Amino acid sequence: MIKGNNQFAEILKKYNYQLHSGDIVAGTITHNERIGFLVDIGTEKVGYLPKEELIIDFKNTLQDHLMLINTTRDFFLITENINTKQHILSIKRLDYIRAWKRIKQIYIEDIIFNLPIHQINKGGIITYLEGIQGFIPKSHIYCIKKHTIKSKILTINDNKNQLILSNKSAELATSLHKFKIGEIIYGKITMLKSYGLFIDLYGIKALLHVSEIGNINYKNKMLIKGKFMKVKIIHLNKKHGQVSVSIQQLKNITNHHQQLL
Repeated sequence: MIKGNNQFAEILKKYNYQLHSGDIVAGTITHNERIGFLVDIGTEKVGYLPKEELIIDFKNTLQDHLMLINTTRDFFLITENINTKQHILSIKRLDYIRAWKRIKQIYIEDIIFNLPIHQINKGGIITYLEGIQGFIPKSHIYCIKKHTIKSKILTINDNKNQLILSNKSAELATSLHKFKIGEIIYGKITMLKSYGLFIDLYGIKALLHVSEIGNINYKNKMLIKGKFMKVKIIHLNKKHGQVSVSIQQLKNITNHHQQLL
């Protein structure tokens, strides 16, 4: 291990220091074996680092393995081998713990990222944040660029290794200065559904629910894809990146003004 290792071992012995599963220990990788590495952690028995407990995406080549020799760093102590009395160590699990700590801090600070798109499937997009796999559901996607997607953390559960992100929430957060509840704005109809219309407002998809349309029929020339229409912003959901608008409330305002006149 590092210089003065014998002294370190004596200190451990003097204070009767016991290592336990879940501890984080310092050590130096000293030897490359067929399926793992020997690690000097200052105890009588050297620790053992299985190659599957290296960092994620570690390249399995002799050159990469040799580069690890004499590397000093922290390790996560998984357990003790009953037969050999060796402490089984991990780098991957320690990196995993530290990654989740950073993700929790990112969640608290509500940070927005441009994350690489790893895979697109029917359900949404798979990406990675701090080395942890994240998922953006299809219902939380506004727009996809060539290789990246603007994202913000929606929910986290480190016990279940679940990281759910939202592109909608990130896009709305960066455009929030353009929207204000009660504001009257023009938008373009982009989609017609049985439950309402979707309208593009500065690149953000807003929902005009049927209950906020009033007695205007869907066949009305006003409600055609590509047409511009005047709406009122009535709801902003920052967490889920949702904007709701109304034309019914616009008519109510007009009627009220007419009554005052």
